[in-house]
Amino acid sequence: MADPAPAEVDRTLRPMMRRDRASQALGMRVQVDEPGRAVVSMTVREDMLNGFDITHGGLVFALADTTFAIVCNEDEQVTVAAGADITFLKSTRVDQVLTASGSRRARNGRTGLYDITVTDETGDVVAEFRGRSITTNRAFPSTDSPAEEDS
Repeated sequence: MADPAPAEVDRTLRPMMRRDRASQALGMRVQVDEPGRAVVSMTVREDMLNGFDITHGGLVFALADTTFAIVCNEDEQVTVAAGADITFLKSTRVDQVLTASGSRRARNGRTGLYDITVTDETGDVVAEFRGRSITTNRAFPSTDSPAEEDS
């Protein structure tokens, strides 16, 4: 099954994810989006492999980071990463399905701590990600369409 083209993005997704061109380009699919919890999956494609024919670590990180973004943006305030760490535990290859499951560990004032576990289709842990968030005073973009480039 082909991943949806950007024009076919699920309209039930929150505006933040409908506008996320990077996640769309990587074929990420949001499976769970609820306060303090998210699950996102991605099928590894040929163009996601590194020189050793295994999934590029940056793309595993991107999957975990997208899940983190969903989990930490659970209200009307824009929350971004203040930092993140990842530990790679197992390599994956083309056609494998990676699933990132994330949850809020703690949130206090403007900061938060979140854990994301990336697994393969067999349930084996591929990576563990810990993200730290900071809530900003930025406003959400006012439209559902992708942001226009600055002039």
